[in-house]
Amino acid sequence: MKHMAMLAMVVLALLGTPCGASELRIALNEDPDLLDPAQGGSFVGREVFAAMCDKLIDIAPDTSFVPQLATAWAWSDDAKSLTLKLRDGVLFHDGTRLDAEAVKANLDRYRTAPESRRKGEVKPIANVAVIDPLTVRIDLSAPYAPLLAVLADRAGMMISPTALAAFGDKIATKPACAGPYKFVERVAQERIVLERFDKYWNPGPYTIDRVTYTPVPDTTVRLAGLRSGGFDIIDRLAAPDIPAVRADPALSYVEITALGYNLLSFNLANGPASDNPLGKDKRVREAFELSIDRGILNDVVFEGKFVPSNQFEAPGTRYWDARHPVPVRDVAAAKKLLVAAGTPHPAFTLTTGTGNTEQQVAQTIQAMAAEAGFDIKLQATEAATMVQKNTAGDYQAALAIWSGRPDPDGNVAIWIACDGFLNWGKYCNPELDKALAAARAVTDPAERAKLYASAADIYLTGRPAMVLYHLKWLWGISRKVTGFVPNPDGLIRLAGMKVGS
Repeated sequence: MKHMAMLAMVVLALLGTPCGASELRIALNEDPDLLDPAQGGSFVGREVFAAMCDKLIDIAPDTSFVPQLATAWAWSDDAKSLTLKLRDGVLFHDGTRLDAEAVKANLDRYRTAPESRRKGEVKPIANVAVIDPLTVRIDLSAPYAPLLAVLADRAGMMISPTALAAFGDKIATKPACAGPYKFVERVAQERIVLERFDKYWNPGPYTIDRVTYTPVPDTTVRLAGLRSGGFDIIDRLAAPDIPAVRADPALSYVEITALGYNLLSFNLANGPASDNPLGKDKRVREAFELSIDRGILNDVVFEGKFVPSNQFEAPGTRYWDARHPVPVRDVAAAKKLLVAAGTPHPAFTLTTGTGNTEQQVAQTIQAMAAEAGFDIKLQATEAATMVQKNTAGDYQAALAIWSGRPDPDGNVAIWIACDGFLNWGKYCNPELDKALAAARAVTDPAERAKLYASAADIYLTGRPAMVLYHLKWLWGISRKVTGFVPNPDGLIRLAGMKVGS
């Protein structure tokens, strides 16, 4: 009954399609949070931004940086400033022209606005200088190697300064970006609708008239919607559903190894909820890790598709530290640690999203940890609400996804640096921050790898968060859709895509 009710809701949400319009219907894993690059924190929000909000810099499928609103950029000799040349003739969705002043207004907002969640990412920016109408220089307090990656994400998304002046921190209700698709409407938990912007600076690759995003946390319902023709693309296809998609002649299956990963965040020092066994004693966190077999988790939930991992960088990649392999499950050792910590049967609540896959991961962890003595209560929470509650410290442990970034700083610091914008548990270690700061200040990969190894020594001992596995992005796509190019950041880019009849 639950599945039928959800599917009926999906069908009703799609009835408003204009006749004759080319429409792409995308089913998302959950409902995005605020559609404001300054305030947003969800991956599904970034999926919508990919169509709506161009960035100064974009990321190619090979993870190299490519021009978008900026056509070129150059570092100063001391690597303490970055000068960008802007694309001429770009308009925001409200008709305002993009220029250096608009870029400065956006970057200054990310740096200083009370509502901005980008402050940690742009903290090294000391000043934004307008050189001429199409040239802007970003001055830094110190060399900052991750800046290009930052500008290729939310902090590089530009919003009309006219719209910002009118709506302020309520800009999410009517965002006016400079992307190929403009905002039309949003009905919470039901749909987000975008339409093609006819004054976009690069209209050629964009032929789809309308894009509708529908949040469908239930993987079974998402697949049913795809197979019935209600959706054209479903993201985060459940691994057990891959054979069904491959066997359906009307569908195609696409996958790509991801930059992203899933992890558990522990509340160590954020309000009353931090008074829990995991938050009070790192031996309990170590015991919890020893009670988990990441390989079994991968096999049970993901058909062996994903990559068991314990670090923020994937095993075998440049910044992964081979000195710290994925721990082997040891229930006996876990029990001894719990006895030593004086909590042989620690109890805590694990918060998760509402999707089937998240629930399966949580249930598998719950069952494995129980064998070592853990009593875990599961609490499913809608994604945007979960982010709000976790940020406020209203959680004990939480299962979260991070879509990954091409620079390692964007994978590590955001969770466990003292000022990390997703440091929900308020872990703070000055020595770790020192290693991360040093890694940001050098551009040589070998030197950076040494510094991230030092960071791994610290966080893998303290365990403020626990990486579980690195992802593969899995999509089910109607064969009516052509031109889809997967990207390791998991975002659906609409350039070159078409929807046939």
